[in-house]
This record gives sequence, C-alpha cells and structure tokens, in this order.
Amino acid sequence: MQGFSVFMDKDIDETTVAYIEQMARAGFTGIFTSLHIPEDDPNKYRERITKLGAIAKKNQLSLMVDVSGDALSKAGFSFNNLTELKKLGITGLRADDRVELKMIAKLTKELIVGLNASTMTKADITELKELGADLSRLLAWHNYYPRPETGLDKNYFYEQNAFFKQNDLKVVAFIAGDTALRYPLYQGLPTLEAHRYLKPIVAYLELKSSNVDGIYLGDSGLTADAQKQFAYLLKEDRLLLRAKASSSYFSRVIGKHQNRKDVACDVIRSADARLKISEPILPENTTFRPKGTITLDNCDYGRYMGELQLVKRDLKADPRVNVVGKVSDEDLDLLAYLGAGQKFEIVEDKR
Repeated sequence: MQGFSVFMDKDIDETTVAYIEQMARAGFTGIFTSLHIPEDDPNKYRERITKLGAIAKKNQLSLMVDVSGDALSKAGFSFNNLTELKKLGITGLRADDRVELKMIAKLTKELIVGLNASTMTKADITELKELGADLSRLLAWHNYYPRPETGLDKNYFYEQNAFFKQNDLKVVAFIAGDTALRYPLYQGLPTLEAHRYLKPIVAYLELKSSNVDGIYLGDSGLTADAQKQFAYLLKEDRLLLRAKASSSYFSRVIGKHQNRKDVACDVIRSADARLKISEPILPENTTFRPKGTITLDNCDYGRYMGELQLVKRDLKADPRVNVVGKVSDEDLDLLAYLGAGQKFEIVEDKR
C-alpha cells in the first residue's frame, strides 16, 4: 500500500487530475482524503468526493476516506448505505473513536476500515472480535500531525506497531511531501516528528524498513524529481542516485547496478561492474574519499581493476582507487538503504 493525499479544500481541477495520473504512473496505488477538516466547506464534499472517486476508479486506485462520527452525514452520505459509497469508488473508511465499534464491525463486511492507531486499545480489538469484525479488513492507521513538535516519538511509534502486529493488524503511516504542503500551517503532514523536514523517499524507506505495511504521502504534492525517484523504487525496486562527475572516467559508472549480497563494511560494491571493463583504467584523481564518493579501482589494483564502489564513510586516498564522482548531497541518505542485493542506478546530476 503506497498512496498519496488529495484533499477536499478545492474543486478537482485539471491540475489535480494530472497529478493523480502522474502518481498512478509512478507506482502509487491509493488515494487518501478527509471529510472532516475544520477549514474545509463540507457543503462541497459530496460533489468533490464523487469526482475524486471516478478519477480513482479510472486510474485503478483505492480510495480511503477519513470520517468522524457525523462527517459522512454532513457530506450527504450514510454508514447505512455502503453500496452508494462503493459505487463512487470509495474502497475504505478511516474511522475515529466517535464511530461506534459495532458500526466498525459492520463496515468490515464490505469495506477496508482504518482504525485510529493513536487511540486503539487491546480492549477495542477484543470487542471487535466479539462483534464478528473481519480483522483482515482492519488497518491500524496512524494520524498525521500538522503542527511542528507534535508528531509521534519514534520509540512510541515502534512500541505501538509491535502491539498491532501481535494482533495481526497491518500498520499505515504518513510521510510529509516536498511541495504543495497542507494549509493552514504548511509544515508537512508526517506521522513521525523526525520525518517532518526529511526527504520524502528517505522517510518512506525508513518506515518500510521498520515493517510498516502502508505508507501514504500526507501532503498534496510531490516534486517531479521526487516522483521520479519513487517511480524507480515502486516499479523496479531500484534506488535512483544523482551524482556529479570529478573524473573523465565518470561516464563508466552511469547506469544500473546492484549491491553485492555480501555487504561490505565501508563501501557499496557494484556486483558486476568489473565485468563491464574492456580496456585498462589508468590511475587518475586518486584523492581522499568522503562519504558518497564514487570510485573505480585502477590497473594498479590488479584483478580488482574496474570495481565500482560507493563510499559509506570517509576513507583516505589510495593510489589504486580513482575518484570519479560523488553522489549529490540530497541523495546521500539513500546510501543507508542500499542493503544486500539492492538495485540502484547512477545518473548524472545536471541541475
């Protein structure tokens, strides 16, 4: 589950439709929206959610709608008419603690239901089981936090998630966007405070590595560069690294690679880079290697000539190792997620 947010504060115009289509092409599979944001006009919700649902269906995207106790009725809908909601393209409801557990159990018979992960208790889960809820359709869905300093603490987040996993519930959380941030504060909509100003793809990778099942972009915007990196990751499981040249040999490292399965301590080793070398690599620019440096072993390294490495920590100069480029500063944090067998691609940063 990888999704993004589209809010009901304005009409669904051509720009919004284009953004939805771009995100679908990038590999995102779901949309999140809300029917109970204080700043919005609830009288516009029905028209807008109807159009959003149609676009979601057209692009084969799920649509999760956040509702409070009376938000659905204010928008002209009802918990007692789920057929209408499903026809609109709504595939799930995220219900807060003002929606009775008896109703939530009923909803799971026909829709995915996200429970507020901040307020859910063991007693709630026990009662839902007794009410016959379909637990396979229940999600522990965390909040996003618009106000700086109020996002969740990591330790608390991980403890809560461990509790959910023990009860066989999948966990969903939000990351902040990098453009079109949500009004009225424009400070990002992450679940974790530590992610508020973090590069979206790095926040995504951290949540993914912590066994979070669903990750949604809280804000309404992702830049073209970020969309491209997500597309590589979601569609090819490949990390896209932008880099700048520092040697005439830089063109040799452009392209697709894969980290070796036997992960090295200090460097990321391209699994098959040496196989691509057809002529000698002469010593050139054998300088100090700060974190993010891209190197090629030269002819003085014997059979290692042509080995391509990305440096994970500062290393001293070695006359047998050519420094040919460096990963751009914005992408340095991605190196931490180049684990065993992870695919990556190096492209020239022309910005």
